[in-house]
Amino acid sequence: MTPHPLDPLTQEEITAAVLAIKSQGGLDESAWFETVSLEEPSKQELASGTTERRAYVCCYEPSSNRTFNGTVRLSDGALEGWSHVPGVQARIVPDEFAAVDEFVRRDPQFVAALEARGITDVDNVLVESWGAGHFGVAEEDSVRLAYCHCWLGNEAGDNPYARPIANLHPVVDLAKREIIRIDDFGAVPLPPDPGPMNRTEGLREDVKPLEITQPEGPSFEVDGYQVRWQNWHIHVGYDLRESLVLHQIGYEHDGKVRPIMHRASMAEMVVPYGDPRGGNYRRNAFDTGEYGLGQAVDSLALGCDCLGHIHYFDVFTHDWTGTPKLIKNAVCMHEEDYGILWKFQYARAGTSRVVRSRRLVISSLCTIGNYIYGFYYYFYQDGTIGVEVKATGIPFPSAIAPGDTSPYGSIVGEGIESHVHQHVFSFRFDMAVDGVKNAVREVNFEAAPASDENPYGAGITIKETALKNEQAAQRCLDMGRARYWKIINPQMHNAYGKNTAYKLSPGANSLPMLPPDSPTGRRGAFMYRHFWATQYAADEKYPAGMYPNQDAGTDGLAEWTKADRSLEGEDVVVWYTLNFHHLPRPEDYPVQPVVYADFHWMPDGFFDENPAMDVPPGKG
Repeated sequence: MTPHPLDPLTQEEITAAVLAIKSQGGLDESAWFETVSLEEPSKQELASGTTERRAYVCCYEPSSNRTFNGTVRLSDGALEGWSHVPGVQARIVPDEFAAVDEFVRRDPQFVAALEARGITDVDNVLVESWGAGHFGVAEEDSVRLAYCHCWLGNEAGDNPYARPIANLHPVVDLAKREIIRIDDFGAVPLPPDPGPMNRTEGLREDVKPLEITQPEGPSFEVDGYQVRWQNWHIHVGYDLRESLVLHQIGYEHDGKVRPIMHRASMAEMVVPYGDPRGGNYRRNAFDTGEYGLGQAVDSLALGCDCLGHIHYFDVFTHDWTGTPKLIKNAVCMHEEDYGILWKFQYARAGTSRVVRSRRLVISSLCTIGNYIYGFYYYFYQDGTIGVEVKATGIPFPSAIAPGDTSPYGSIVGEGIESHVHQHVFSFRFDMAVDGVKNAVREVNFEAAPASDENPYGAGITIKETALKNEQAAQRCLDMGRARYWKIINPQMHNAYGKNTAYKLSPGANSLPMLPPDSPTGRRGAFMYRHFWATQYAADEKYPAGMYPNQDAGTDGLAEWTKADRSLEGEDVVVWYTLNFHHLPRPEDYPVQPVVYADFHWMPDGFFDENPAMDVPPGKG
């Protein structure tokens, strides 16, 4: 069966792409595969129905410290655009993490540093590689680096982050697989063993079974990776870098599928930590661009990660040799009740109607070291699209001496502090509201001035502004004006003469605390605006650029938008920045209860009336 043009790569396609590179790519035996993922066809190809399956491939060659990329035409194995990309570093892949952890723990310098701290159980030490960033250190520019952080696991063996080894940072040449130096900023007493994380004693005994059943089955229909549910049409996708991707999102109305978005993804994230001391200033993980969420996607378990009548989507990833790896249950889809959709009762007439809401949930979870991120897309019966991030795991633990306090964090356990940090997510939406040609509007509200018409100050005015180009469309939230943004189709109108539109309704958010001209600020310039809009360009996929690993901030949204391209009646891409500001609490340790951050896309004149008026009462 021929895959749909937007389906993730199959096992056979990954294998074929790897063989093509090995036979034609001109790489030596040291080379390994960073990415083998679907090269998505253009909108023009999709519209014409004449698509060619291609794989995007990125490789790194340690012997020459060079990164290569290009595409493989899967029908015949031909290489297209295959070349060396000068001055960039490929992502750090899971196999590199494992290799560093192994060889550093066997290095005599490192073993001596552990022994000086009274640590002899080397096998229970975790050496975790982090992207080194770019801090203007000249001798680091030409080296493929990892800046490492270290912990001693608990005796139970279920928490590798249990006992932080403070101030000990091996600096590693990943290409040569050797330690360049060890940054040692002084020993801090090792925290005590906190005991097992997966407790078996003292558990609650009053938790009764909770079952969710759908005796007639779910309301959705699935064909491969294509989904139909309650007028929604969605194509589920997967990318090795972004993980869960949704394509061709549309709503069926009056017998026609009306497009809303061509593509939706979480395109980049950065977690800057707020402790400047020792080697802690290096902690600023670009989890998507430096490591890749798709390779960290979890295999989900029924009854634990997901509950109810579940449909799972499997995907294939690969290791650094290019060998395909099946991730069972990588994406979860189910329906869930969501309370009241709408209600009205009229006492005089004795009439009442209550309609219950349900939503379709499409989600995946990714484990990146100490943190687990869940990415959830919700589709509602009234045409709303919800986007939510759920974060759990272990807030980054550092050791602190007994009796000490810190201005940069809080004490969360005995001998444990966790630093203030921010989780900053950049979502990318390739819009297609009633078609490809869209435009951007900002809506603000203001108190009307006192006047004869407004003597009691009750007036509230609405100001809608056209953001006609990319420089104008770099905006932040304004609670004082209840600001939001909407994407309109300037050629399509509803029954009231207004342009059909979808509005981006923000939720809780924050702004970065670090200066824009700081090393991390330059690399993550997308953080400083909650809303960006760009004219679509095929090579503008990731807001921190294609290769953020060790980059100085030379690529990405801030650079692209200097062109100040038009956004009026153009193919518009919206980038929304969601910033979750986090000062850990003792209640977040040893494992953080899930925290939530979200926003919504809502129809705004897209329909002529509530599109959920046809939902039957009492059923949803």
